[in-house]
Amino acid sequence: MPLETFKSSRSLTLGVELELQLVSLSDFDLINASPDMLELLVRRRFPGNVVPEITESMIEVSTDVHTRHEDLLGQLHQIRDALVAAGDKLNVGICGGGTHPFQQWSERKIFSKPRFKEVSALYGYLAKQFTIFGQHVHIGCTSGDEALFLLHSLNRYVPHFIALSASSPYVQRHDTLFNSARLNSVFAFPLSGRAHFTLRWDEFENGYFARMERTGVVKSMKDFYWDIRPKPEYGTIELRVCDTPLTVDRAAALACYLQTLCRYLLHGGDSLPDESDYLVYNYNRFQACRFGLEGTLVHPKTYEALSLREDIIATAAKLSEHAQACGATRAMEHISRAATAGNDAASLRQSFSESGGAEGMVNAALEAFRGGGGRG
Repeated sequence: MPLETFKSSRSLTLGVELELQLVSLSDFDLINASPDMLELLVRRRFPGNVVPEITESMIEVSTDVHTRHEDLLGQLHQIRDALVAAGDKLNVGICGGGTHPFQQWSERKIFSKPRFKEVSALYGYLAKQFTIFGQHVHIGCTSGDEALFLLHSLNRYVPHFIALSASSPYVQRHDTLFNSARLNSVFAFPLSGRAHFTLRWDEFENGYFARMERTGVVKSMKDFYWDIRPKPEYGTIELRVCDTPLTVDRAAALACYLQTLCRYLLHGGDSLPDESDYLVYNYNRFQACRFGLEGTLVHPKTYEALSLREDIIATAAKLSEHAQACGATRAMEHISRAATAGNDAASLRQSFSESGGAEGMVNAALEAFRGGGGRG
């Protein structure tokens, strides 16, 4: 089917989606509880939107469209409180984190929905292994050309979001030595990684997408697992590299960091993006996944090696004017603190060390989501 017409949105509006873990409070393993959770939540007013995810151990929540950090954070707090209350009725814990530290993928159950069954039939065991948890951020764009400009201009900053959000150090009770092991699972899918380079929407729609559709490989934008992808039906770009943070405060701050960066880019803050910028993209992405804030990135224009932690702090400082214009000053203060203090992966490793096991790590994540702990 033809690609949807790009719907013009108000520039720099934003919305957040969070994929969340459903945890048994008896053994702290994942539990196939999404049908019961969804049935309970649809019977009461929910302060956002909640939908199933590919396996029954996950749900996805999303906010309304917002323009300012204060309003976004307020709704995320309301969503969190509603989820916690529903979970308490079902004896189900809810938390963030990009991976569950000891769940077995073979025990997962595909949610009964036609698209999920199609994905499972196509990708086999990878579908159940996709029980991983991410934060997606949408930024409104006035046109497809603006969307592609922002998408490619952000390539240099993608490692910032990986390192800041990283919360998936453990898989099947083993420390992976990665800050974000989750993105390794995403990379197993075809059409993941970086987007096709073009800055004109008509070339993307009538050239690249039309050719891909003719191959039969893709039917819609949902078939692309890119790190950032355009969403023409919403009039947005969608950042998809973030692990789900342990707190909604961190989630709101990351979203507004992206919003502020986009304003900076639209006001000529960086030089125009170029295909050659992607020469160092996979290396920078790996550094952020493996080492988090301790990683190094190579600047795509100058080839200078930069400390991720120092580059994030310096970027946050130079965005102060744009943060003020977006109403995101508090969000940028949060980002600077997070870059200095450490990400959720470090917090989870500390919880493992202090509790002596992966169960203690999950318990710490549950408490952090409730607002009782963590680095949020």
